[in-house]
Amino acid sequence: MKTDERDVARAMRKKGKSINQIIQETGFAKGSVSLWARDIVLTPEQRKQISQRGRSVESIERRRLSRLANTNKKRQVIIDSAKDDFTGISVEQLKLIGIILYLGEGGKTNHNMARLSNSDPLVIKMMMRFFREICYVPENKFRASIHTFQHADIEETEKYWSRVSGISRRQFFKTYIKPSAASLQKRNTLPFGTFDIYVCDTKLFLTIMGWVEKVKLLAS
Repeated sequence: MKTDERDVARAMRKKGKSINQIIQETGFAKGSVSLWARDIVLTPEQRKQISQRGRSVESIERRRLSRLANTNKKRQVIIDSAKDDFTGISVEQLKLIGIILYLGEGGKTNHNMARLSNSDPLVIKMMMRFFREICYVPENKFRASIHTFQHADIEETEKYWSRVSGISRRQFFKTYIKPSAASLQKRNTLPFGTFDIYVCDTKLFLTIMGWVEKVKLLAS
């Protein structure tokens, strides 16, 4: 009840708690706490403690941010150093990358087509290089589809994936919109949904599956 919450907030304020402390410890609304406690006059000692506590919190936060910045700098040094291990991707490396990506993300049940679905534009770009440079798929053989969420800008989404993949929008199937309310979080984390690449070619599918099986044998 509001009366009980008001009494709790006022009691905490009389003990010298700051408005922010009361909010953090109780979960009460800031506007309500401020209203309930506005007539309570703190002693000079209580005001001094709140002031010191505020400075202490700010100091702790500054130190935390400084440590975080230093940690990020050290991590970035390692990342930048690792980047120097590669100066480019050879044909054989591109082939292996594409096979492994297909092993993890590619379709394996429809024997009439090679298919891969992903939400990461870098994965899509790499697979398009694999299909074009390793599998020699002609441009007119590519088809694509998008699975996205309610309230998405369909035109912008299609333009985005067309730029990423290099596949003409004329070769896209109709975009599928997921209606479920449970998709809200995914809509926020995947603003452009997921992208499916299709190549309707039985021989290509079987060839890729042969490569996949060989890689699995070599890795075992």
